[in-house]
Amino acid sequence: MDGILYTDMKTFVIGDIHGAYKALRQCLERCDFDYHHDRLIVLGDICDGYPQVHLCIDELLKIKHCSYIVGNHDLWALDWALRGSKPEIWTSQGGTGTINSYEGEVVPREHIHFLQTAYRWYIWQEKLFVHGGFSPEVPIEQQKNEKFVWDRLLIENAWKKSLENNDYKFSQYEEIFLGHTPTKNFGGTVPMRFCNIWAMDTGAGWYGPLTIMNVNSKEYWQSDTTSTLYPNYVSR
Repeated sequence: MDGILYTDMKTFVIGDIHGAYKALRQCLERCDFDYHHDRLIVLGDICDGYPQVHLCIDELLKIKHCSYIVGNHDLWALDWALRGSKPEIWTSQGGTGTINSYEGEVVPREHIHFLQTAYRWYIWQEKLFVHGGFSPEVPIEQQKNEKFVWDRLLIENAWKKSLENNDYKFSQYEEIFLGHTPTKNFGGTVPMRFCNIWAMDTGAGWYGPLTIMNVNSKEYWQSDTTSTLYPNYVSR
């Protein structure tokens, strides 16, 4: 923070954006996000889905205090940007949207740097932010990157545990914020708390809304559904 303490600084967390620039802009506008003073923690999967990944990264680069955690789709996109890799599993899961967003141009160096320097996980005030999940019984420093970007077991276990005891605490962290697994899997389109775990992917990559939330107050704001914002586009 350059040695400056902003007493009115707010910290927000946002779920999986998936190239939906219009949704990203709506979320930032609706929560009155301050690009110079506020902090934004991005839970990964900026890439793949809707065809405005380029604009999404440009927008996030404008934010002074942006902590970005890499997602599995971001790693696929980075591999394409560096090596031109286009595996079918990627293009069939929204990768074509990322390719189209750059319109055949070389991916800018600052975008590659943004993807390359992403956190695998991020800790702030006893709160853990990670894209997919992790193993609570193993020190986080000893776990593989694959676990952080692909895991769904943690959120599934938390959902099951919450049905019998929603006060149960997974790991030593006060709260854990995850993307990756859409809340529609649990019947919701808003952020959902299972024990001390928050599920923040509200389905923007699958025609639902994008959500941004104040980490402390838990107040949240949503975009219009991406099916409304991109009515003629099939994201996957």
